[in-house]
Amino acid sequence: MGDILLVRHGETKWSLSGQHTSRTNLPLTHHGEEQAKSLAPFFAGHSFCRVLTSPLDRAVRTAELAGLTGAVTDPDLHEWDYGAYEGITTIEIHRTRPDWDLWTDGVPSAPDGYRGESPEEVGQRADRVLSRVDAALQSTGGDVVLVAHAHFLRVLTARRLGLPAADGRLFQLATGTLSRLSTEHGRPVIAQWNATGTSAAVH
Repeated sequence: MGDILLVRHGETKWSLSGQHTSRTNLPLTHHGEEQAKSLAPFFAGHSFCRVLTSPLDRAVRTAELAGLTGAVTDPDLHEWDYGAYEGITTIEIHRTRPDWDLWTDGVPSAPDGYRGESPEEVGQRADRVLSRVDAALQSTGGDVVLVAHAHFLRVLTARRLGLPAADGRLFQLATGTLSRLSTEHGRPVIAQWNATGTSAAVH
């Protein structure tokens, strides 16, 4: 069975500043575009049974610049809905909620109707993605590429390993990186993590 390759989109203005970014559709910075382009040599010459991206521009653009053709957007790959904390940094949140933790507390609803998501709700979306990915892996034997966002991909990794969604907190994920989820003796494992354009490799 093939592997799952995870690509976090390149840098944006808010990923650089640490502002929570889900529904705000920010473009890549120049550095973010360069990060995405740096992954292209490692995808060149390889075919994949499926390439899925978040519908947000920063993920779609990363896939394009990385040379991933035939990508299909999947709404379940959307970033964690941060509700009222959209655009706000953790440091700012801690001024009024010093003990707040995204992974255990989730987020409050926003006045504009975005109610935010709990870790478990993000995990349910990740499980749906993994179910579709597994079907593709088993039917073709090739690899699948997912281009999405840090918190969502961290949750998906936890779920792939059989862990609770909140255990995504254990997997730091930088912008413009490639990671690989594989199997060993029939069990899911992390085969590569947080690789940059200078260290990534597709086998």
